[in-house]
Amino acid sequence: MIESLNSPHIARVKALTSSRGAKERKNARQFVAEGLQCAKEALSARNNNPDFQAPSVETLFLTVNGRSKIEQNQDLAIPSSLNVIDVSDEVMRQMSETITPQGILAICSISENDISSIKLNGKRRFIYLSEVQDPGNAGTILRSADAFGMDAVITSPGSVDMFSPKVVRSTAGSLWHIPVFEGVELFEILKLNLQAVSLGADGSRSLIDYQPSGDVLAIFGNEARGLSELDSISGVELVKIPMPGNAESLNLSAAATIVMYHLSIA
Repeated sequence: MIESLNSPHIARVKALTSSRGAKERKNARQFVAEGLQCAKEALSARNNNPDFQAPSVETLFLTVNGRSKIEQNQDLAIPSSLNVIDVSDEVMRQMSETITPQGILAICSISENDISSIKLNGKRRFIYLSEVQDPGNAGTILRSADAFGMDAVITSPGSVDMFSPKVVRSTAGSLWHIPVFEGVELFEILKLNLQAVSLGADGSRSLIDYQPSGDVLAIFGNEARGLSELDSISGVELVKIPMPGNAESLNLSAAATIVMYHLSIA
């Protein structure tokens, strides 16, 4: 068991989770996932989608309590080939980004998903985040995308790092269920001849009346500025969510969730 607070393992985890961790995550193609839920999804991930390589666990750090939580879960097994390292509670606290660590922390690989692998069949649904900055919004949108059967979440350059600790926690394990493509320009996606739709107060049609035909790309813009480049892009239909109440607007993740629900039943 590792008890030293000078352990290089602590430094490695900190390098991936610090305020400057985005560069390290990109270079190393690794990220950190904490907690039982993430561990369950990561260890039980199955590559049923031939177009999607789920992140894999490279190293698993466990406290005595953390190991007990995993062993008590009958549906969860630690592969014998996995690099598992036992650590003290204090070492885990030094590694963790949470106030009360669950005693389970993993270093995972970032999958090499290529946007060119996307295949269309007339019924596919994709989410595009344009310069979305808030980790909570991004993680919640990905979680909703998973819940409502979207086929991928795609982010623009300048969007939040989808493998940052706050985003990973917000996804509640959905990061292992749905492809994520980062740093993709919108025009690259529109080349695929998708039907594109975006939200806007000036939308010409209510979301209720919007009936997609073919493969759809739902575009969501920055929390404060919206989709700044929309005026220069043709072929994007603007729709609005009818709100009979008194609120002037919705949180981005709430609005995106409503749109994804509609796309899932339309």
